[in-house]
Amino acid sequence: MRILIALMLTTLCGCTLADVKVDVVSERTTLENQVLGTYNALDREMLLVASVRGVDARGEIREAPRHSQEHRDAVAAMQVLAFHADDLQAFKRLGWVGENNEGLLTPFGMGTEMPPPDLAEFAQRYTGEEFEAVVSQSNEAREVVMRRVIETNENLTENQLPEVRRIFGRLNAENALSGEKIQGPGGEWRVKP
Repeated sequence: MRILIALMLTTLCGCTLADVKVDVVSERTTLENQVLGTYNALDREMLLVASVRGVDARGEIREAPRHSQEHRDAVAAMQVLAFHADDLQAFKRLGWVGENNEGLLTPFGMGTEMPPPDLAEFAQRYTGEEFEAVVSQSNEAREVVMRRVIETNENLTENQLPEVRRIFGRLNAENALSGEKIQGPGGEWRVKP
């Protein structure tokens, strides 16, 4: 009888488990967030540079704003990356390059056996010299961007370049599509599931 009364009291008292909803906002470190924020600012600057008008509302020619050489180099690097983005995506799908753990591309050679049907013509059209040039230019541009992230962020120093490279490597691996080659932190290569 006492057990029955205890059960009824528990039920009547409304003892229920609360519906708990947990949202994980971000698992990124503070340094990763700083690097990503600085990179996104560079990306916005590139867009702003591309959209600056040379004529004001009255029809008079305006002089372009002055920027440092480092700023101009970083904007040019972002433009190189944007220009080669489609080719790099095709290279990744073909397995010609992979994202290494230091934020750069690693070439694996231009195997053309059994490419996806939509990339067959692309794979046949590219020469070895063009492939090497695109990969080289893209890696040089990525280096410029990583260094600019350090230069423009007051919380980063040149000594942190290896860590910034690893952060870019992780971000590139996270953004890689299924079927693309990525390098893990220990140096092992795998195809992203």
